[in-house]
Amino acid sequence: MNPTYQHSNARRSRAGTHLLAEVKESITMAASSIVAHKLRSCLTLLGIMVGVFSIIVVMTAIRVLQSNVEKELSDLGANTFAISRFPAIVVDDGGNNFERYMRRKRITWEYAEVLKTRSKLALNIGVRDRLTQGVAKSHHKQTNPNVELQGVTVETFETRNWSIQEGRAFSQPDIDSARLVCVLGNSLAKKLFPQGSPLGESVKFDGIGYQVVGVLESKGSMFGQDQDNFMAVPVTTGLNRYGRNHSVNIQIQARSREAYEDTVEEIRSILRTARKVPPGVDDDFEITSNDSLVSQFRSFTLAIRVGAAVISSIALLAAGIGIMNIMLVSVTERTREIGIRRAIGAKKRHIMTQFIMEAVALCQIGGILGVILGIAMGNAAALLFKVPPIIPFDWVFLGMTICGLVGVSFGTYPAYKAANLDPIESLRYE
Repeated sequence: MNPTYQHSNARRSRAGTHLLAEVKESITMAASSIVAHKLRSCLTLLGIMVGVFSIIVVMTAIRVLQSNVEKELSDLGANTFAISRFPAIVVDDGGNNFERYMRRKRITWEYAEVLKTRSKLALNIGVRDRLTQGVAKSHHKQTNPNVELQGVTVETFETRNWSIQEGRAFSQPDIDSARLVCVLGNSLAKKLFPQGSPLGESVKFDGIGYQVVGVLESKGSMFGQDQDNFMAVPVTTGLNRYGRNHSVNIQIQARSREAYEDTVEEIRSILRTARKVPPGVDDDFEITSNDSLVSQFRSFTLAIRVGAAVISSIALLAAGIGIMNIMLVSVTERTREIGIRRAIGAKKRHIMTQFIMEAVALCQIGGILGVILGIAMGNAAALLFKVPPIIPFDWVFLGMTICGLVGVSFGTYPAYKAANLDPIESLRYE
């Protein structure tokens, strides 16, 4: 092998080892300085910690809420969309939107019958009518007046993704004959019949007795509201009792994912014709799916995420200015130390590296503490909604990267000032 090439490799290896040793020494000295000035260091990293904490706690909480909402909003069955008079989420614009929706014609049971008759692509068409709220009574217990009575069809169990835990769902004869039977939500069944099975028992609602034929599996809570505190009766039973002039919710299930869009367009066309909506005029009804609900929620939380990022950026900027100020004070206090280091052979780059490392170390320690506290506080929402905890790794990485940039950006000028102190004048400094 060429001796010149070997010598060059050896020289590069020694240079790399020497550089590594310099960096290691700078980190050690920076750590020693931080430990030696505990109070000042704690006050300095506190600003960084607050900035990182504010963004991590908000992003973690939003991810937890998003996970919970996406899980709970997926209450429609596979390949299913809903038709309703009002959108699932009404944007508040001073009341104009609400008035516009109120002017729409109701979506009555008759429209559901039209869709069932004319649709060729739909697999299931279910109807849910939220009839009223009131007190449910059994032989054992009585509830608060907040139990919702819903009128549903046979297909609703499939389109609403309801699973039977005990007993059975409604049959078509139950609907055709408007029978006085009911299916209970899980928590309502436990309230009314705490000691045994409710099947075959009678439940009174609004003075009418209904025989329990089934109990649904639990759906849990959403935004702190119990989703199982309701009882379902055949929709015809409810319409006979409470009138047919209600606006119902219609759920349509497509035969497959591939046929989903065609089914939506077919149902839209049939409903526009039935409701006599002129060509070129917007639909006077809403089409909602799980995906659209999740997208709406994400769009609403976007403003919160942007706001949190802006506030956190301001906090980090203020913290960076604080670090620069503290580092400038540190340079003044350690002028004699810098002079001694220069006198015994330390170069400008060694002084700069030491002070920049100190600034970066302060930022990273503050960032780590902010991340830990932010994740812990943000996941308090996970405990509340009983969902798995979430760690927003992308925001953690971004936060720590920003901390490093803040340390380098605001630590460079003090480091430059320290490195350019005159060694002789520094040794004379008292």
